[in-house]
Amino acid sequence: MPASPLIHYRSPWTRTIDVHAVRQELRDWWHSPGRIPRALRAARDHLGAAPAACAYAFTLFVTWWTLRGISDVAGHRLILSLSTNLHNMRREPVQVLVASAFWTEDGFPWGTILGFLIVMAFAERWLGTVRWILVFASGHVGATLIVATGLAYAVQHQLIPMKVAHAADVGTSYGFSAVLAALAFHLPGLARIVWAVGLTGWYVLGVWRGRTFTDYGHLIAVLIGFAAGGIALLISLRLERLSARRRAATPAGPDSSRPGRADTR
Repeated sequence: MPASPLIHYRSPWTRTIDVHAVRQELRDWWHSPGRIPRALRAARDHLGAAPAACAYAFTLFVTWWTLRGISDVAGHRLILSLSTNLHNMRREPVQVLVASAFWTEDGFPWGTILGFLIVMAFAERWLGTVRWILVFASGHVGATLIVATGLAYAVQHQLIPMKVAHAADVGTSYGFSAVLAALAFHLPGLARIVWAVGLTGWYVLGVWRGRTFTDYGHLIAVLIGFAAGGIALLISLRLERLSARRRAATPAGPDSSRPGRADTR
C-alpha cells in the first residue's frame, strides 16, 4: 500500500529564506564572467515559475489598453460600473468584487505591473499558485467587504456624504498589500519582525495622513495578510509534526530490516 502523502508533508509556510545564501549567490553572480546571460536565465526562471502573477500583469496591460482606446467619458463610466462602491456592491457584489481587481486608473500602471512581475512572482514561487491566489483574494475581498460595511454605516448615519456611495474604487492594492504582509512569514527571525513592523507602520502612517476609506482598506488588507499567514503557519506546523510522528511510526521497508549483505557484483 502506498504511503500517505501526509507522511512526506512539507509546507511552504514553514520554509524561510536563507538571507546569507542569497547574499552569497549575488556575490558569485556579480563576480562571474557571464553576468548578463545568467541574469537573463534567472529572470526567465523567475517568471516561468509564476504563471498567475505574469497573467495578472498581462491582464492589467490589456485593461489599460482598453481604457486608452476609448474616450475619457466612456472610460470613466466603465470604471464606475466596475467599482466596488456601495451602489454596485448592493446590485452586483460578486461581479464587481472580481472585475474591480483587474482595472486601474490614472495612466499606465507600470509600477503595479513591475510589482507583479517581481514581488508577486516571488511570492507565488514561494507559496505556489493556489496559495498565492487565496492570500491575494482574501485581502482583496476581505478588505473590500469590511470597508463597504463601514461606509454603509457611515452613510446611513450621515457621517460622510452620500456621493461616496458612487465613488470609483478599482485596483489591485488590497490584494497586493495582503501578500506583502504574508511575505513576512518567509523571512527568518529579526528580519520577519522588522518587515512586519515596518509594513504596519507604513500603512498606519497612510491612514493617519490620508484618512480615506482606501487608506483604511490597505491597513485592513495588511492585517488580513498577517492573519492568513499566521493561521496557515500554525496549521502547517501542526501537520508537519503529525507527519514526523507518522514517519517515525511507519515500519521500515523489508530490505532495510535485513542484515547487510556483501556486494557480489
